[in-house]
Amino acid sequence: MAGNPLPAPASLLLCHHGTLGAAAAEALALDISVAGVTTLVHCLVVPELWAGMQGDDWLNNASTRDAFGSYVENMLENDARRELAAVESHCQERSIAYHAVMRLGEPADVVLAVAGEVAADLVVIGPPRKKGEEGLRSRMDLEKLVRGLKCPLLIASRP
Repeated sequence: MAGNPLPAPASLLLCHHGTLGAAAAEALALDISVAGVTTLVHCLVVPELWAGMQGDDWLNNASTRDAFGSYVENMLENDARRELAAVESHCQERSIAYHAVMRLGEPADVVLAVAGEVAADLVVIGPPRKKGEEGLRSRMDLEKLVRGLKCPLLIASRP
């Protein structure tokens, strides 16, 4: 069968957070998207485990903990802004409409919520990270995601 047998999604939700698997998901999402038809919604999830990151185990006073908390928050925000800007730039190069959503929470719960909010026609994620690959060890609960989505889920193959 030649070409893509499925219609181009009007609202494609890309879950991307800077890993190798996320880059594969981005490439796949851009290939599926059609200029003038698809709006690519980039969902960047900051896992909840960062919310309580204060270094309590080694910082011994409140002002040092607060300074460290601010440092971590700024570092995460800068990393997220870089990821969002890179994906937005790739969309602009292809004339694909782009919208960013950044949330703190459990990954599957956030993706389910955002997919409903943007009426996603398709959700694209990267493959599970192999043991030893760089990156945060947050995991997507695939069973929860598959059971809760009201649209198809496409998992990019390993790069």
